[in-house]
Amino acid sequence: MKRSVSTSQLSPEAPLHHRVYYAAKQALRRHATGGNILIAATVLALACANIPGLDTLYNDFWNQEVRLQVGDFNLFSHSGHAMTLLQFINDALMAVFFFTIGLEIKREVLVGELSSIRNALLPIVGAIGGMAMPVLIYWALSSGTPYAGGGAIPMATDIAFSLGILAMLGERVPISLKIFLTTLAVVDDIGGIIVIAVFYSAHIDGWLLLYAAGLLVVLLLGSKMHIKSKIFYLGIGGVVWFLFLNSGIHPTIAGVLVALCVPATPVFAPKKYIKIIWDSINHIYKEMDTESLNSKTILTHEQMDWLKQVESASDKVISPLQELEDSLHPIVNFGIVPLFAFANAGIFLLGLNPVDIVSGVSLAVILGLVIGKFIGVLGFSWIAVKLGWAPLPQYCRWGEMAAVSALAGVGFTVSLFIANLTFESLGAEGAVLLDQAKLGIVVGSLLAGIIGLGWLKSVLPKISQSE
Repeated sequence: MKRSVSTSQLSPEAPLHHRVYYAAKQALRRHATGGNILIAATVLALACANIPGLDTLYNDFWNQEVRLQVGDFNLFSHSGHAMTLLQFINDALMAVFFFTIGLEIKREVLVGELSSIRNALLPIVGAIGGMAMPVLIYWALSSGTPYAGGGAIPMATDIAFSLGILAMLGERVPISLKIFLTTLAVVDDIGGIIVIAVFYSAHIDGWLLLYAAGLLVVLLLGSKMHIKSKIFYLGIGGVVWFLFLNSGIHPTIAGVLVALCVPATPVFAPKKYIKIIWDSINHIYKEMDTESLNSKTILTHEQMDWLKQVESASDKVISPLQELEDSLHPIVNFGIVPLFAFANAGIFLLGLNPVDIVSGVSLAVILGLVIGKFIGVLGFSWIAVKLGWAPLPQYCRWGEMAAVSALAGVGFTVSLFIANLTFESLGAEGAVLLDQAKLGIVVGSLLAGIIGLGWLKSVLPKISQSE
């Protein structure tokens, strides 16, 4: 059946799926493009870890110490010990990654899919199922084993990878399905954040945590007092991160909490912004003759002042939350996340037994991602629709929902992150388990991606769908 809709047919009362904000569309495009770089970084990591001679350089490189030191104080230190480059990436740069996740969550709650309970309910319920079923499958296969503590590894959906795969199909994919997957991944991230906060915190220093809580209160007061300076939030946020790093709470949680304190309201309302621009342009227009307007000329001091008013007003009509999210997304998607993958996805495949893929922690992770995610997302979504809690995404049938449920099993970045947290403290045995878990994540994500892409190709209409 032919299914298409043009933007000209959409009224102001059209469903929220078709009233997508510009920033949200930009985020979708960035995530999709970032997925391609993530794939390249993963392949490069696997190559470096398995080429004789290069593998030693690759492994030794991440063990170098990182210092930002004044006197005896080193900002990049944990419990008095300098961080290695790998720890810096996982504990410092990934805090920025989780900071952007916090910004996304706050925006989604305020103006996105999570702002409407009816529109948000289906991906929320699907995400709950998509977290619960992989954990249950993993626990069933790992009960009583040394790797039983890794149940959270197959929980996550990687938004960059999954949207990158959707992007391969272009406009054949309805925007409502992209939004469903994006919202589901955001809810998955919330689940991952809760797991990290609850299960990966130990030896808590109450005083440092109390100081951090005090600074978070300062940030909240700053937001209430309409302080819009991004330096204020990032500067104090950096101190909160350091306190979390040394308090026993995982420092990435600091990134999320600081993000939730960033104000989402701009200094100027759009009406005031338009008036400032209009007045400034009118002054410039009146002061310049026709010849000057049509030629490249040096501006007077007065004309420059009017243009600077426009520039200043443009900064103040965009909220700090939106501006930080927009500024950091390219850095995170094209820099931090690929660097994280390059540092953490290097598995020495030549030293692994092929049987490892179908046994132990690898098998538990693969089945959790490929089968658990599929059953959880599709099954819980089906229950929500059949009970009348939420409708299917517009222009989607159960075939597309099944395909995107399979695609939700692409769990890479956060899965690798949790795998590191789970096994890094277990010594030599933990290093072996970590490599096996990484293998399961890579294989499981690859299988989920191939199945999801093939399924979508078979069920989506052959014609392009206009957004």
